[in-house]
Amino acid sequence: MGLKRFDRKFGADLLRELPAEPAVYLFKDADGEVLYAGKAKDIRRRLQGYRNASRRKVHRKMRTIVREASTLEVRLQPSEQDALLVENELIRTLRPRYNVEGAYTFLYPAIGTAVRAHQSFLVFSTRADAYPELNPSWHGVFRSRHRTRDAFDALVALLDLLGHREPRSRLPELPLVRGSRVVAFRRIEHLMPGIERLLGGESQAALKEMARQLLEKPDARENADQVGEDLRLLDAFYASDARKLRLALRAAGRRGCFVSQDQRDALFIAHSPG
Repeated sequence: MGLKRFDRKFGADLLRELPAEPAVYLFKDADGEVLYAGKAKDIRRRLQGYRNASRRKVHRKMRTIVREASTLEVRLQPSEQDALLVENELIRTLRPRYNVEGAYTFLYPAIGTAVRAHQSFLVFSTRADAYPELNPSWHGVFRSRHRTRDAFDALVALLDLLGHREPRSRLPELPLVRGSRVVAFRRIEHLMPGIERLLGGESQAALKEMARQLLEKPDARENADQVGEDLRLLDAFYASDARKLRLALRAAGRRGCFVSQDQRDALFIAHSPG
């Protein structure tokens, strides 16, 4: 029986020569371009998985990477956390073809809040430099675009029942920013401090206050199931995203409730709230 493809390409003695230590590894194509960057607590064991990848569907990506790679580089690291940080930086800067998570941090969204005169604004955007006319207070960035957009939509739906949404014609002149959304309301100024604390992972009190006020709204009572679902969705977003970001920022000795897209993953690697 011939050598495995892994052994033929990267050396039959490679695994025996590697220590059981933390490392990052880079599979590269014939031109030296990184196809995939990964990290391991035990590099010998991790690469053994690539060497012995079967034809099962779960191993398909491993087999594809080994088939397309020409060289393999291993960089030993002092600790697993160091390996995580290096992997994160490599994925963010190189955007290897077979890395998906963490490769597109520029898509991590934030939610902004602003109050001008009698208008209260909510902003969803991946651009923290968007809408300087409003000068929003930004909350985020959050890793999941899907969860963040769902939370934003749920909050807008609840405020539609509690306030008066402004038509586009009454909004200030704002640029069109791809993938962004701006909504403005009147008569919700009293709710905005609590909403900011909710989005900043500081307090869920705003949800209780909105729930109390919604009980007095006939439209909300008629759509009680949807209102309850929107409240639960915001509560889950607070726990899974907003609160964890706040805890990570505080563990890093940072104030506020915003971290830039290029720093977000590194913050959680170094100061994960669990």
